[in-house]
Amino acid sequence: MLVVFGRGVLRAGDTWALTPASIARVRAAVDYVAANEASFARAAGQGRTPRIVFSGGWAEAAEGAHPPPEGWREGDLMLRQALAAGLDRHAELRAETRSRSTLENLLHTVEDGLLDGHAFGPGHPLGIVSHTWHLPRIRYLARRTLGLRGPALLDVHACGGEALPRWWREPAARIASRLWFLGARDPAGLLRRERRLVTSMRRVDRLARRRRGAAGGDRAVVPPRPGPGASGSAVPVPDPGPAAGRARPPRRST
Repeated sequence: MLVVFGRGVLRAGDTWALTPASIARVRAAVDYVAANEASFARAAGQGRTPRIVFSGGWAEAAEGAHPPPEGWREGDLMLRQALAAGLDRHAELRAETRSRSTLENLLHTVEDGLLDGHAFGPGHPLGIVSHTWHLPRIRYLARRTLGLRGPALLDVHACGGEALPRWWREPAARIASRLWFLGARDPAGLLRRERRLVTSMRRVDRLARRRRGAAGGDRAVVPPRPGPGASGSAVPVPDPGPAAGRARPPRRST
């Protein structure tokens, strides 16, 4: 089983389109299935229909984006991209379209029952599809929300579609997540912490922009520890084109 994490949508005239980074993640899933086609066919033959979930609504947490209309969100458009690539011949394709953040990707995928019927472990890992810089934070959040760690998760790397985020942003988000989520276990508590974290990160981003404007540099500022208690130009969805990313799994996930 794979979960593909969205990376934004953009307005394209009277409609919406995936960012190049979101398309790269769909292509990474397509490449992974092509490289492991026999395993997917074997699982289906044994009555274990492989499933691929395309998870994402819009980039509210990362970019402050406003929600697109229903039917035009990250999960919707990634699903269409996958159908255009013929991925439905190898797996059941599903979409989760409410999420505004990586944490919500995982929580809503569980809430919507999209992981039901699957038990994950070293012999049957959950594949997580995203860019290399994003995967460590997904792993941390999967441990907090799903109880999965180490070989129970399988990294499927997407390549291309965007420049790397400013050097400090993803490490800062990773550190901040560890600090702000410390002690929170239940989904509601995690979501409350995340809303406060998003507010703090936006303040940090504004401060960093002011500093860069004043000094011409790019300095990192990590949000404070709490007290007690993803862009690019739009690209049409059809025509997945040649592979933009290569999965490099040492193991297989169906």
